[in-house]
Amino acid sequence: MNKDLNTRSSAYKAQERLFSALSAGTFFILLGIVYVINLPNSLWDAFIDFFGSFSMARIPTTDIFLPAPTNPMAHTVLYGAVFQFCIGLGILQIIFFLMRLMMKSPINKTAETVGNLIYWFGAGYLVTTYLNSTTNISDWFVFWAGILVILGLSFIARAFVLFAKRK
Repeated sequence: MNKDLNTRSSAYKAQERLFSALSAGTFFILLGIVYVINLPNSLWDAFIDFFGSFSMARIPTTDIFLPAPTNPMAHTVLYGAVFQFCIGLGILQIIFFLMRLMMKSPINKTAETVGNLIYWFGAGYLVTTYLNSTTNISDWFVFWAGILVILGLSFIARAFVLFAKRK
């Protein structure tokens, strides 16, 4: 019995190492693809300009100040790349989800993948909706509130998958 448990544990560890290697490899491939798609624009320069433009901004209708770009609408090249990256990661999560189903991965790992899928597609939707050439400070903070909502939805989706397995 102990030998069977060790065999299953070893198979599980090997399977998770496979997913880790695939995740890391596809992450770097996706970074490269997004970089090439956005040529001749320099994403590095866009990244530096974006973070270099931050200052403290008041959240509209509050007395709270948080960091924000001075001119949010000036960073459309970077926003486009972030959108492409989010959609790419969302597609990868679909592939990983299907692989987890085929390989009969533990339910907690499958639930994690579902949560990630919801998050990346939701973040992509928010980027394309709120971060564009008409973005102002209000939109910037609405975007971040939306990210919190999407994060919550991804946790709820993960919980539903775990709950469905228990029934």
